[in-house]
Amino acid sequence: MTNLIAAVLALMILALLALDAAVLNWELSLFLGRQTLALIELVSFWR
Repeated sequence: MTNLIAAVLALMILALLALDAAVLNWELSLFLGRQTLALIELVSFWR
């Protein structure tokens, strides 16, 4: 991964978080966090 690609990805993530905070009232972050926890529990079950 080049520095340019890393910088673009970082800016995209920051823009998504800013949009989530300003418009969606952190709903997207909470949803993704809950889904990630559910995925971790599912994967640990199959272990």
